[in-house]
Amino acid sequence: MRLFACIFTIIFTFTIMGCNSQAESELYLATGPTAVATFAGGCFWCMEPPFDRIDGVISTTSGYTGGKTKNPSYRQVASGRTGHTEALQIVYDTSRISFSELLEIFWRNVDPTTDKRQFCDKGNQYRPMIFYHDEEQRKAAIASKDVIISKKTFSETIKVEIDMASTFYAAEERHQDYYKKNPIRYNYYRRACGRDKRLKELWGDSIS
Repeated sequence: MRLFACIFTIIFTFTIMGCNSQAESELYLATGPTAVATFAGGCFWCMEPPFDRIDGVISTTSGYTGGKTKNPSYRQVASGRTGHTEALQIVYDTSRISFSELLEIFWRNVDPTTDKRQFCDKGNQYRPMIFYHDEEQRKAAIASKDVIISKKTFSETIKVEIDMASTFYAAEERHQDYYKKNPIRYNYYRRACGRDKRLKELWGDSIS
């Protein structure tokens, strides 16, 4: 009996170690204090890295939200005709990081002065938005926007919208963790798009 227990423990351990991030998140969702945050900040490839490296973030998923077409493809969303925006859905541990702290990271990784584009990507599908999942998140989002408006060092108007979260569709697998799978192409795109240059102009050295 003891031998069986040891074998089971070894198998279970290696199974968990071999799980991908999504499976790990599902396991954590069943046992830990978690919540979901959804942000849109232009190209979802570029929104993953700032959150992936934060303690308390369990998983990030690139996808589409805010539109009417069911199960849209990347090509459909990119056409600008589905009403969706590229977005990032984050599962996080509420005992290790708060929604307000995630908002701080969001703001410093977007250009809040544009409403139908982000950096080199033009179109409503790249609009920056905060999608709230409950009343507490709604209030926190509004409060964070008020802080940005009162403390911003740039003259342009803040155009980030705040709206209730709707159905979120995960993007195709090739878009998940793109910066890890294709680092050379990702870094070239990010540099050519002028994302970091613009972020530094807006936020200085406080980029997360």
